[in-house]
Amino acid sequence: MGHIGNYGLCICFPKKFGTTEAGPPVDVKEVFMEHAGGGASMTMEQLRRFLVEVQGDAGVSIEDAERIVEEVLQRRHYNVKFTKKALSLEDFHFYLFSVDLNPSLLNQVHQDMTAPLSHYFIYTGHNSYLTGNQISSDCSDVPIIKALKRGLRVVELDLWPNSTKDDVLVLHGWTLTTPVELIKCLKSIKEHAFSASPYPVIITFEDHLTPDLQAKVAQMVTQTFGNMLFYPDSDCVREFPSPEELKYRIIISTKPPKEYLEDKSLSSRRSNSAREKDSDEDAWGRMSPDLTNDDEKSDCDTSSHSLCDGDNEAYDRLLHPLGAPAYKNLISIPAGKPKGKLREKLKVELDKVRRLSLSEQKFEKATISHGTEVVRFTQRNILRIYPRGTRVNSSNYNPLIGWMHGAQMVALNMQGYGKSLWLMHGMFRSNGGCGYVKKPEFLMNVGPNDQVFDPKAKLPVKKILKVKVYMGDGWHLDFKQRHLNLWSPPEFYIRVGIEGVPADKTMRKTKKRKGNWTPVWDEEFIYPLTVPEIALLRVEVHEYHMSEKDYFAGQTCLPVSELRPGIRAVPLFNRKGEKFTSLKLLMRFEFVQSVE
Repeated sequence: MGHIGNYGLCICFPKKFGTTEAGPPVDVKEVFMEHAGGGASMTMEQLRRFLVEVQGDAGVSIEDAERIVEEVLQRRHYNVKFTKKALSLEDFHFYLFSVDLNPSLLNQVHQDMTAPLSHYFIYTGHNSYLTGNQISSDCSDVPIIKALKRGLRVVELDLWPNSTKDDVLVLHGWTLTTPVELIKCLKSIKEHAFSASPYPVIITFEDHLTPDLQAKVAQMVTQTFGNMLFYPDSDCVREFPSPEELKYRIIISTKPPKEYLEDKSLSSRRSNSAREKDSDEDAWGRMSPDLTNDDEKSDCDTSSHSLCDGDNEAYDRLLHPLGAPAYKNLISIPAGKPKGKLREKLKVELDKVRRLSLSEQKFEKATISHGTEVVRFTQRNILRIYPRGTRVNSSNYNPLIGWMHGAQMVALNMQGYGKSLWLMHGMFRSNGGCGYVKKPEFLMNVGPNDQVFDPKAKLPVKKILKVKVYMGDGWHLDFKQRHLNLWSPPEFYIRVGIEGVPADKTMRKTKKRKGNWTPVWDEEFIYPLTVPEIALLRVEVHEYHMSEKDYFAGQTCLPVSELRPGIRAVPLFNRKGEKFTSLKLLMRFEFVQSVE
C-alpha cells in the first residue's frame, strides 16, 4: 500500500500505475449532453443556463459565462485561437474541477453586519501567543500573525510584570514558557489585524498587573493603535456596537481594573485553598495564589463591580500618573463574574452588557443544568469559553457545544491541530471568511412565555442534504516529496458526515478505490438535518493499509448553510488546516425540503 501519510525521502522511480487523469464522471457527461443539446460543445448561453438550472446561480449573466469560457480556454489551450467561444466536454469537466472557478463556498461577506457584536460567532483564539504546548513552548508574536492572516478576530494576551516590575511581558504564568514583550505583540497585531478581514480585532487581556503597569499598558495601547483604537461612549456599556460600525478598529476586553486591589486582597487568604480548587481551574493555576486573581482562569467569585458602578476617583489617580490615559477607559467589552452561583453569573441585566468567561468543564455543567439560561444570556451578552487547564499539549474541545448555545467566543488553541480545530476552520469559512458569522435567528428569538431555543429539544427534520462524491485528484502532485510505495497501487476511501446537534451527527464511508491516483467513487449520501443552520459537513480522505493504521490523505470541513448547490470543486487541507496545492474532490450538493 502507498505510504502517503509519512514524510520521507523522495524516491525518484517512475510510477508503475495510475497517474493519468480520470475522465469526466457519468453525471458530468449527462449534464453536458443535456445542456449542449446533444452537440460536441457548450456555448456561452448554454453554460449560463447550466449555471442557473443546475448550480443555482440565479443572477449569472451572459457576460459571466463568457468570462468563464475565456478563462477555461486560456488555461487549457494557452494561446490557441478559437473562432467559436464554446467548451468541449473536457473543457467543461476542467471548469467544474477548478477550485477557484467553481468553488463550493462564496468568497465574500454576504450576511448582515449591522447587529450588535453579541449576535455573531467570533473567530477566537486561546493563549494566542504560544508556539506549541501550554507548559514549555516559546511565547511569540509569530502565531498571532499567522492566526490573524487566517482571519482570527479575538487575540488573547496574558500580561505579567517583568522581573524588575517596570515592564510588561506576555507569557503563560507559572509555566516554563519563554516570554515575549507586550509591545512586540501589539505592534504585530497593528500590522496584521486587517490582512484577512476589515472587521474588528478584539484583544482580551488576562491581567496580572499592578496599577502602575496597567497605566503603562494603557500608554502602549494608545500609542501603538492611535485612531484604530475604539473607545466606549460612556463608562456603562448598554449594548455592543456592530461589526460594521467597528470596521478597522481594535477593541480591548478585560475586567475593570478597580477589581484588581480587591482580588489581590483575597489572594493571601486563598493561598492554601488555591491548591485544593476543583478541576475547572487550569492545572498550573494551582501552583500560585496569584492566578486566582484572574477572571479568565479562576472560578472563584470575585467582585460584582462593573463599568456601570461609577468612578473611583482615588483609584483613577493611581491609574494614570503623569497624565497617562486611564486603563479602564480603554475597555469596550467589560469582563467580570458576579458573585453567587452559576444562575447569578448568567443573569441578564437590562441596562448593561458584559463578557463572561467559563472553562469548558464549567460551561458543560452550565449547559446541563441551565441550558436555556445560557442561550438567553448570549442574546445580549458575550460568553467566552476556554480549554481546560489539563490540555497541556494544546488540544481542543468540541466547539459546537458552545455554538449551539449561542456562545460567541469559543476559544481554541490555534497552534494545535485535530478534529476540533477543523470544525473551527469550517465554521469560519462562512461569510467570506471575515471572522464574524451571524448567529441563526433561532438563537436570538424570544417566544411566548419568554421561551428561547432549547438545544436538548427533539426537533423535526428541517432540510435534507444530498452529497455525492464523484472523484478526487492531486495526490501524486502534493505528496511527491513523501515516501511513496510506487510499486503498489493506493486504496483511497472517504469518510463524509455531519457535525452539529446530537440528532444530526453522523459519519459514513465510501468504498475503497484501488489502483489509481485519481480515484472515482461516485457514491451518494443523504443527511436529514434538524438544525442545518449550525451543521458542518466533514470530509476526510484516507489511504487503506492492511497491516498498519490507515494513512491520512486530506480533509476539509464546510458549513452546510453556505454550501453552493450543484457540482463543485472542493479543496482539501492537511492536518494543521493548511490548504494543499493540488488536492481536491469533485462533489455534488443538493438540498431538499423535508416533507414533514
